[in-house]
Amino acid sequence: MKTILAMTATALTLMGCAQQVGAPADAAGAADLGATFGTATAINTQAMIDPESVTSQLGARFAAEVDSTVTFAFNSSQLDATAQAVLTTQANWIRQFPEIRFRVYGHTDLVGSAAYNKRLGLARANAVVNFLSTQGISRSRLEALVSYGETRPVIATQAPEERNRRTVTEVSGFVEGAPMLLNGKYAEVIFREYIISATPATALAPSQTGTGE
Repeated sequence: MKTILAMTATALTLMGCAQQVGAPADAAGAADLGATFGTATAINTQAMIDPESVTSQLGARFAAEVDSTVTFAFNSSQLDATAQAVLTTQANWIRQFPEIRFRVYGHTDLVGSAAYNKRLGLARANAVVNFLSTQGISRSRLEALVSYGETRPVIATQAPEERNRRTVTEVSGFVEGAPMLLNGKYAEVIFREYIISATPATALAPSQTGTGE
C-alpha cells in the first residue's frame, strides 16, 4: 500500500509539473480543474471526443519544446552532427508519448529539376526516420514519409539556400486505439514514461518491471 501511495503521489507531482511546461490539460481545455486524476480523465475523454484538436495541441507543444527542423548540405541527404543532435532531442521527446504518431516532411531548395528534388526530399525524410528508429522509436509510429521537394521554400530564391534544404517532424495523430487506452490511465503513462524508463532495471521492484507475481 505504501508503494502504491508513493507512486500515486509521484505521478500527481509529475502531472502538475507537466502543466507548468505546456501541459495537455491546457490543450484539452481542462486547466481549471487543477492537477488531479479528474484532470487526466478529462484530458483523455477529450482525446476520444476530439482527437484532431488534441493532436493539434500536441503538435504545437512539440514544435515549442524541441527544434522540429534539421537542414542538409547541398544535394545531400546525409545527417551532420548538428542534425543528429537535434534529432536526438526530438527522439527524447517522442519517447515520452508512445501513443502518438509522427510524420517527417522532406524539402529541398529550388536548384535542380522538380522531379529530382522530390526524390531528394524523400531521401532526406527517410534519413530522419532511419535515425529516429535507431533512438528507440518504432517505425510504425513514424506514420509516413512525405516529400514536398522544392514546392514549399522558406526563402523564395532560385539560389542554393540551406534553410530550404530541410526536414520537418510533426505530430500526425494517435496510434490506433491509443485514446481508448489512455482513458483513465494517464497516471500509468506518466509513471511508465517518466519514472520507469529513467530508472535502471536493477533498481525496480518486480511489480514495476512486470517480472514478478
